[in-house]
Amino acid sequence: MLALAGCASVPREAAPAPVTATLHDDPAHPALATGWLRSELYFGVGPDGDAPVDPAGWRQFLDREVTPRFPDGLSVFDAYGQWLSRDQATPGRLRSKLLVILHPDTPEHRARIDAIRLAWKRETGHQSVLWSWQRVDVSF
Repeated sequence: MLALAGCASVPREAAPAPVTATLHDDPAHPALATGWLRSELYFGVGPDGDAPVDPAGWRQFLDREVTPRFPDGLSVFDAYGQWLSRDQATPGRLRSKLLVILHPDTPEHRARIDAIRLAWKRETGHQSVLWSWQRVDVSF
């Protein structure tokens, strides 16, 4: 009898009911939207120990090139990256800014991203601005 007691099943608690809320939205900030992108742009602001783009220069670039194209909001993170080219013995290291923008996946919004990348390369002389994206659903 004692051996069978160890096999008895313990009733599981029911999963909590999903929280439901009525979200109020406006056309610029939908309660739920599909077909959006999370775009991440990586901007080099200087090699380790050097600062060719200072904080004030970065803010000016955001104000002049990014905010007018994406006035509904964005996020910026400090980042640090490295890479090893085939002809290098030690990795290249670079302090960076990671810009994250959530936006509808439209040709217009993609063109805005490209314009930001081009402006940065033109202004700084950098060869590239990495752009990665993924499809997301959003809710405001």
